[in-house]
Amino acid sequence: MTTNTSTQIQLVARPVGWPTHDDFRSVTVELPELAPGEVRVANEFISVDPYMRGRMNDVRSYTPPYALGETMTGGAIGRVVESTSDAHSVGDVVLHQEGWRDVSQGAASGYRVVPELPGVPLSTYLGMLGLTGFTAYLGLLEIAKMKEGEIVFISGAAGAVGTAAGQIARLKGASRVIGSAGTPAKVALLTEKYGYDAAFNYKDAPVRKQLKAAAPDGIDVYFDNVGGDHLEAALSSFNDGGRAALCGAIQDYNATERVAGPSNMSNIVTRGLTLQGFTVGNHFQHYRAFTEEMTGWFRDGKIVFDETVVEGIDNAVEAFFGLMRGENTGKMVVRVGSAA
Repeated sequence: MTTNTSTQIQLVARPVGWPTHDDFRSVTVELPELAPGEVRVANEFISVDPYMRGRMNDVRSYTPPYALGETMTGGAIGRVVESTSDAHSVGDVVLHQEGWRDVSQGAASGYRVVPELPGVPLSTYLGMLGLTGFTAYLGLLEIAKMKEGEIVFISGAAGAVGTAAGQIARLKGASRVIGSAGTPAKVALLTEKYGYDAAFNYKDAPVRKQLKAAAPDGIDVYFDNVGGDHLEAALSSFNDGGRAALCGAIQDYNATERVAGPSNMSNIVTRGLTLQGFTVGNHFQHYRAFTEEMTGWFRDGKIVFDETVVEGIDNAVEAFFGLMRGENTGKMVVRVGSAA
């Protein structure tokens, strides 16, 4: 792979409902000589994530929308191949936000050098050891304030955040961890690999009914990746004083009509519930604690993870579509360079 040019994926139209290939294009960009204090990085993995669907819409959100005709951004990890920065050497592994391309170049301050961990693929920095794991950690412990002995329900449990959240809940002493997923294989994986006490396929029957059966004593904490009928089910099953960390609303992302909200919002009042939405950008003061604890769990063999790896920058859009269709187990990444 030459590093003098960069293959990049750009958004060229705002999707209406489900995105299509016509909403994107691939371009080849000639890279200029490095200015002082810059680095050039050959990306090895880039991340595709559900939040990116929201950035394709020109609406108010916690992060600016992608600009039409410009290369999209997102998490990526790679190696420095050229540097004019005193803080970065050729060969350094760096984590950054210039994804959706195979070669990245920019100010060195935007590229954080990270250590290589024996036996751990670099892609893990985009998942369990990165913002994905931090999202789960933050939502459970700082937003929902989960306590030892509590009953936890996690929607979208077989995805990247869900598989992290279930394990963190277990490690932090939850008395029962319940998850939802969309296929029998994913349901089995939750209980057989990720330590969930119970799991159900949300397609089999109404979520409210299945959650009642899985949590006969109610729930204390809900980690919401889905919204819609899952949030409604949680509101029905909450014990008094329950808390929800609202992380995502996958059910709404590709909707073309208004999605109905839960019909039982009055339970928030009568049961004294707390529902709080969050994004990680407002809580980075907790990142060091997460890194230290998660690294320790990895070192002690207490964390497992799955990745769904799609090969090639030219397949990045299809990888994103697969993510939206729920075809991933664990973190979805695109390998755009040599693996380490």
